[in-house]
Amino acid sequence: MQNTTEKSSRSAEGLYKFFIYFVLVLLAVTIIVPVAWVFMASIKQNAEFYGNPWALPAGFYWQNFVNAWNGAKMGEYMLNSVIVTALALALLLVVALPAAYCLSRFRFKGCKVLNTLFMAGLFINVNYIVVPIFLMLRDSDVWLKGHFGSSFLLNNLVVLAVVYAATALPFTIYLLSGYFATLPHDFEEAAYIDGASYFSTMTRIIFPMAKPSIITIILFNFLSFWNEYIISMTLMSSTKAPRTLPVGLLNLMQAQQSAAQYGTMYAGLVLVMLPTLILYICVQRQLTQGMTVGGLKG
Repeated sequence: MQNTTEKSSRSAEGLYKFFIYFVLVLLAVTIIVPVAWVFMASIKQNAEFYGNPWALPAGFYWQNFVNAWNGAKMGEYMLNSVIVTALALALLLVVALPAAYCLSRFRFKGCKVLNTLFMAGLFINVNYIVVPIFLMLRDSDVWLKGHFGSSFLLNNLVVLAVVYAATALPFTIYLLSGYFATLPHDFEEAAYIDGASYFSTMTRIIFPMAKPSIITIILFNFLSFWNEYIISMTLMSSTKAPRTLPVGLLNLMQAQQSAAQYGTMYAGLVLVMLPTLILYICVQRQLTQGMTVGGLKG
């Protein structure tokens, strides 16, 4: 009877594992196949798209990338995205790291209110408040133009980066606060005994210990800023305004579809995907550690 029960249990466990692996393989295929197809299409000549779409390319037609980079201004769009993303990440880290440290390690008047407000910010979809942000910036631009003769809040990459950083604060502070709260206080107390200031303790002890979590929020926010379209399209509405990569990519797709230059269009898609894939490959181990180590210590 016991042997029968053990065999039944092993059979059920084997069936469960088979189901899990089958689902994982299916999900992997649904993700890998479209990405591989885009990479394959980016090196095809235009005539090859009128045959079998799943056929392998006849050769490596690198001119598609040259046309996308120079002719379609993807190089200019990528530079704008690099500037906005880097500036937004820098502003976000400068504000979020000390804020999360103070909210998680100290108790002061108004601490619970601030935590509640940041938690409430998690439930606000940024896309729903793009129009109010645009109206505020537009009205401020009208006031600046009336008093100083010039305006700079709209169609400005720096202001766009500030908006990105501000909208990402609730999620970033929530994630960092949860991780900081799991760190032991012994290291801080030893630093205070040795005469270290609060700032030195924060930057030299806590931040290095929280490196996996910091890398995690950098990666998440990088992906969010790099691929963001709606805010960039709304705040950079002028025809002469510098465009970020997602907005430029949409313009490229519309132009190349009309001209039937599909290879250039897919080369532009590859240029958008490549930085995120490279970054993820470089920080994959740290990302996994940052997502799990807080739960192990809690």
